[in-house]
Amino acid sequence: MGSRYVIIGAGAVGATVAAQLVEVGLPVVVVARGANLAALRAGGLRYLRPDGPHQVPLEAVAGPEELDLRAGDVLVLATKAQDTEAVVADWAWRPVAGARPGPGAAPGTPAVAAEALPIVLLQNGIDSARSALRRFAAVVDCAVILPASHLRPGEVVASGAPLVGGLVLGRAERRPGARPPPPHPPAPPARAGPATAPATTLPTAEPAGPDPVDLAAAQIAADLARASFATTVVDDIARYKAGKLLGNLAYNLDAAASPGPLRDAVASAAVEEARAVLAAAGVEAAEPTAAPGLDLTAWKIEDVPGHDRLGSSTWQSLARGGSVESDYLNGEIVLLARLHGLAAPVNTAIASWIAGAARRGGLPAGLGPAELAALLTAAGRPVPSVPAPSASAAAGPDVTSSVVTRVDGAGGEWVDRDGAAGGGGPARAGAVLVGAAALRDELAAAEPPLLLDVRWALGDAHGRDHYLDGHLPGAAYVDLETELAAPAAVPGGRHPLPDLATLTAAARRWGLTAGRRVVVYDDNGGQSAARAWWLLRWAGVTQVRLLDGALAAWRSAGFPLERGDVVPPVGDVTLRGGALPTIDADGAAQLAVEGTLLDARAGERYRGEVEPVDPKAGHIPGARGAPTGANLDEAGRFLPPRVLRARFAALGVGEGTGVVGVYCGSGVTAAHEIAALAVAGIDAALYPGSWSEWSADPTRPVATGPS
Repeated sequence: MGSRYVIIGAGAVGATVAAQLVEVGLPVVVVARGANLAALRAGGLRYLRPDGPHQVPLEAVAGPEELDLRAGDVLVLATKAQDTEAVVADWAWRPVAGARPGPGAAPGTPAVAAEALPIVLLQNGIDSARSALRRFAAVVDCAVILPASHLRPGEVVASGAPLVGGLVLGRAERRPGARPPPPHPPAPPARAGPATAPATTLPTAEPAGPDPVDLAAAQIAADLARASFATTVVDDIARYKAGKLLGNLAYNLDAAASPGPLRDAVASAAVEEARAVLAAAGVEAAEPTAAPGLDLTAWKIEDVPGHDRLGSSTWQSLARGGSVESDYLNGEIVLLARLHGLAAPVNTAIASWIAGAARRGGLPAGLGPAELAALLTAAGRPVPSVPAPSASAAAGPDVTSSVVTRVDGAGGEWVDRDGAAGGGGPARAGAVLVGAAALRDELAAAEPPLLLDVRWALGDAHGRDHYLDGHLPGAAYVDLETELAAPAAVPGGRHPLPDLATLTAAARRWGLTAGRRVVVYDDNGGQSAARAWWLLRWAGVTQVRLLDGALAAWRSAGFPLERGDVVPPVGDVTLRGGALPTIDADGAAQLAVEGTLLDARAGERYRGEVEPVDPKAGHIPGARGAPTGANLDEAGRFLPPRVLRARFAALGVGEGTGVVGVYCGSGVTAAHEIAALAVAGIDAALYPGSWSEWSADPTRPVATGPS
């Protein structure tokens, strides 16, 4: 065929296929966007395989406007299913040089992609073929078996070896589950009686001779086989796409819940429910790995050194903060159920939760045992008995790996069970966080840490009243507005850094003496206490930690509170400043282009949908939305280091990615994001003025919309 492959979507599947085709000498163009496009253009694809890293040069474009299509091209759609309709519509009517126009074309009218080029669908779900068949005459659908991950721009991890994966291809049918019509309709039986006018019949789409779509599928399969994929071409691809959908329903549940008997029960219930719905809809499902002619004997999933495979495609989408395709996986079952008068409560609940998590900027595996049990009960399914959690598991779900846990049962430091610290260096998480049980023990020791209560929230001026109603024994109250910030200013923002003399005087009032350890807490997951954590470390106090889980963790452990004010003996500390990095507005603008700038505010504020307090809505151009609330689990504790590293890797932050800056509304919750980065072993600089300073400057540009 001499085909050039135009691969639309350079994520886990698209980039892996592109890399394999390039490595056997076939011409490839990839279509990417955002930071991924920039990384591919700058240095090609960092392609990580069990045999080591490969650097694959790829021609990368942003869209059809940057590429001249030509006869012989093959379009490969490797985007998420939710993007299919818009992408297909964008590419279908593009001119194709050197191709013959279809019937009825006016003289001089160029051929277009929809009539001249085949399109291959490397996607989950069973809906994409409908969108493609509305435009394209030659649609080759595919059930993809490919263990690959894409969390960092310009990088893909593919763990299949020596074959990379398996691809079941076939001509797309016009409705899921339908069998292809015979090539020639049978002749009507002869009937006696008066002659009648023959019934009007529509011409079939099949031309005489070999079917060009089948020929294209065969040639594409041969090219992919050369590129180290197991391939086969089948006549009934819709059956295998439906079978892959059933697998997605179970596998992608890792985006909603941690491993365990309850998740397994929900997965089984979702698949069982889906089978009944597909049967009612007349859709037959077949297991793709059992497709005739697909030889997977040379395919194994092997370790890629230094790169654990963390989860399904939906898990990866949530970790990257991107949109999810659950509407076209669980949601497809919900749609078919409703069209056929059935209910699908399990798949409805899963689709709703995953979509909500994506909207909130949440991380994977947020459904806890109680929610899973309630889902099973509501669906009339049996709830398996679950062993009582161990001390390590009681602190929160292990959402990534069987070798990660907390030191103690009340939310202690996250570590690997082989004894290595879970952060970037020895005891990195333990240098940032302390669990409630560990703190209780420290408070009973001869040299207890100083406790600081930093209750504050935007719009709530009653932090001190909340403190007086009940606080950790011996804790002193810290007023964020007056003790951890200077008065609002332009420039400077709503919470500029206090001058050192003011901060030193406040720290002495709290009772801070030179060399004493400090623990700070609030009642908001540490999101305001982190300002004190960061500010004291910036001022040279090296042993400052956050109470992991905040006041709620202390209460849930059953530990006592005391009421009233605490006035400790005056301390003697001298603060110096400058121990942690900061950036100003110019530095933030530069980092947004040359490094990584994270916006820690809620997603709706980043996107510019709402702005409750600052002059303008939106974000710093080039910044990446990373709501700091997503660094916490459902109990308000910090997520394990490995999960945090995966989250930040999806945002382009990790070892060797350069300087990282963080901002928020006024430099408060950005400190919480910096604490999460520290737990993950990543250093970052704070932009103290943050959005309140940036948005007050009429010369500064503003961006809106998603990352």
